[in-house]
Amino acid sequence: MRRALFLTLFILALAVPSVLAQDATKVDAKHYKVEFENSRVRVLRVKYGPHEKSVMHTHPDAVAIFPQDGKVKFTFPGGKTEEREMKAGQTLFTPAVRHLPENMTDGEMEVILVELKSPKRKPAKKKPATTAATTTQ
Repeated sequence: MRRALFLTLFILALAVPSVLAQDATKVDAKHYKVEFENSRVRVLRVKYGPHEKSVMHTHPDAVAIFPQDGKVKFTFPGGKTEEREMKAGQTLFTPAVRHLPENMTDGEMEVILVELKSPKRKPAKKKPATTAATTTQ
């Protein structure tokens, strides 16, 4: 019985982080399309119809580019909401976030999102062993 309980807790510990950090392109492919990707950035084209909303998902640090005016309501974990208005041509930095966006306009909305990837750290090189220096006088 104890073994089954620990196995269940172990599986939940592995599953919960992946559920909490959901990639928008995987959980909402209707609205998020990858236009370009390399080791440093991923460029998404985001399109919402009038009054459409997404599902809760995450983004890393990113730069958002708004080709047209728009108004969006973001719902955050815990239920807090925030409405934002964007102007055509506006560009802004957005820190990593988990949210559920909703287009608050009667028209289509499009955003270009340039997600920044964290550089992969190379393992530190081992320093060669040093020998004690001897001095003669």
